[in-house]
Amino acid sequence: MARMNTIQFQPGLSIDELLERYGTEAQCEAAVEQSRWPEGFECPRCEGKAYCVVWHDGVKTFQCNACHQQTTLTSGTIFHATKLSLRTWFKAMYFLTQTKNNVSALELKR
Repeated sequence: MARMNTIQFQPGLSIDELLERYGTEAQCEAAVEQSRWPEGFECPRCEGKAYCVVWHDGVKTFQCNACHQQTTLTSGTIFHATKLSLRTWFKAMYFLTQTKNNVSALELKR
């Protein structure tokens, strides 16, 4: 007997729930930060935990206090060097994962 795929039958997320959780850029940034560094910031070069925040043209940059390596929230992720906001990416991921059929690029653009 085949086992039931429990992932397939997980409850979905409504568009209202998506916007409540990830409706602002700050909420999306917090989600990426929590996902990337679940136990707090860790320097990609020296694994140092202490950091300060430096702003470059409105971009939040984390600077390691030990080695002075600077990294952004999205560097080294699929969002690196994107021109789109994280809100747009989160909505696109939502539409791609919530549909039973494929989503065309034109449909996603709309």
